[in-house]
Amino acid sequence: MIDSLSLKLAEGIKKYVPDHKASIPVLKRGLDVIINTVGIITISVGVSFLTGKTKEVIILLISFGLLRQLSGGFHLKSNIGCILLSSLMFTSLSFLHPGQGVTVFLTGISILLVLLFAPSGITGSTRIRPQYYPVLRIASAILVAVNLIIMSPILAVSFFAQSLTLINKKGGESRNG
Repeated sequence: MIDSLSLKLAEGIKKYVPDHKASIPVLKRGLDVIINTVGIITISVGVSFLTGKTKEVIILLISFGLLRQLSGGFHLKSNIGCILLSSLMFTSLSFLHPGQGVTVFLTGISILLVLLFAPSGITGSTRIRPQYYPVLRIASAILVAVNLIIMSPILAVSFFAQSLTLINKKGGESRNG
């Protein structure tokens, strides 16, 4: 459903701007990302209005997304699966409020995972050259470490959830850079 929508939109864009440098597959991929993002935000925020957890969901969406941009992570093959699972995850995480000890523990584990595995899953999907991957790793760790000052339980669970998506069988692509 989402694949066919983004393909039709990409073909339409190419029809109206035939000289555009981007190919239909590149346009389709960009539209997939936009549709997924809008779907996740719409469902998550919509449900948060019903649960009374709007502030928490917005913090989760922003912090998870920011760390994901720096560190990469696992991607689901299905766009609709990504939207549904991500929305369920953000909604569920909004109910978690660990105490200070657990917040420190989750933040510490997240820093360790980021240092071990970030960036992960970005090769071939970014213009960032592998020589800069260590910068992404350090920036990711600094972002997570800021929570040791802020001590936000919601940031701790957000960063922990995102850092788990970095783990892969190869031990992280970062070792190449």
